[in-house]
Amino acid sequence: MGFVVAIDGPAASGKGTIAARLGAALGLPVLDTGLLYRATAAAVMCAGADLDDERACAWAARHLDLDDLANPALRTGAMGEAASRVAVHAAVREALIAAQRRFAAREPGAVLDGRDIGTVISADAAAKIYVTATPEARARRRWRQLIGQGEEVGYEDILTDIRARDARDGGRASAPMRPAPDAVLLDTTDLSIDAAFEAARRIVEAARARSDQSLR
Repeated sequence: MGFVVAIDGPAASGKGTIAARLGAALGLPVLDTGLLYRATAAAVMCAGADLDDERACAWAARHLDLDDLANPALRTGAMGEAASRVAVHAAVREALIAAQRRFAAREPGAVLDGRDIGTVISADAAAKIYVTATPEARARRRWRQLIGQGEEVGYEDILTDIRARDARDGGRASAPMRPAPDAVLLDTTDLSIDAAFEAARRIVEAARARSDQSLR
């Protein structure tokens, strides 16, 4: 297996942007695994099924077209909430694990961001980062993002949603969101995106050096 970078953390922590920048810097493909759940939720809703129907959600996950991940509609606030509801289903997570692991097995490596990459999808990843920030900081970021996309949303509503998603993602029975024991914590609360990326880059460079040393 190539050099895998696993980036986990809660919504709006900055992990997606960090993953994209690391992928570009390292010349590695990047998978935003959250889009898999958003696309699954979108397919369920399009079919008129219930997001709480585990069987319907699992069917959608098994028949997911990865080309659908480029749809900008998946990045709305509503789809983020829907994805969190779909992700609680163990059958959905099982259906998507194989696709994520195939992506991680690419040569010369890959960057994946999500909520269980370092604990479940790629537990042997060479570099693991758990990106976090306070709920208030994450709510402000998401509010600015959604306002910039033309959505009419309130900060307090987003903060409530962020806290609810944290509780749901951290409390689910199947692969709950938590840092891997060997992940490096990166708190981005008071960091600009440039500073956060530089901190992540240093973490990855140290991990690559250790990986190279172990191969000698």
